[in-house]
Amino acid sequence: MTAEPVKAAHQWPVPPQDGYTVDDLFTLPGLPPHTELIDGSLVFVSPQRRFHARMIELLLMSLRAIAPPDVVVEREMTVIIDRRNGPEPDLSVVRAEAVTGWDQTSYQVTDVLLAIEVVSPDSEARDRDAKPRKYAAAGIPHFWLVEKTGADEHPLVRVYELDPVTKAYALTGIHHDRLKTGVPFTVDIDITMEALGPR
Repeated sequence: MTAEPVKAAHQWPVPPQDGYTVDDLFTLPGLPPHTELIDGSLVFVSPQRRFHARMIELLLMSLRAIAPPDVVVEREMTVIIDRRNGPEPDLSVVRAEAVTGWDQTSYQVTDVLLAIEVVSPDSEARDRDAKPRKYAAAGIPHFWLVEKTGADEHPLVRVYELDPVTKAYALTGIHHDRLKTGVPFTVDIDITMEALGPR
């Protein structure tokens, strides 16, 4: 009698020798939602924490309410940087002319004016280091980094602008209670704990 082989609960894709490409990101079956491609590697994200979800929601609704008609504000859409990089910012402000329809799943990096990352424990290094460096090198003019701070874990937003000479982001403001900036358009958003809603 021959023993039946044990079947694995889940079959993980074996990466190609040179890594995955953006084409793979969009065609591999069974990838979890919000999978990103960073340097040819697939990055799976953990389930969202409440702060992360609420902060994205607050910024999304606020930015959509004040955005001029020549831009759109998108949540969790892939940004194609190059063949081996397709990160998914939590929020993006994109040129309206780049919208192709309801089935669209990505934008070219040249159409993105602002990328926003809300830091989570599992994505801290990517959100603070890897992704901003890639966004800057690819020419995204503005970047916001959002996280919890202080004993009460209130929201903090760091606003960065691309220095075209160094191709790196320069910090232009740190916002605790109110996010006010003039770029990429005039923004004035209440980011207090009260604005996030009840704990």
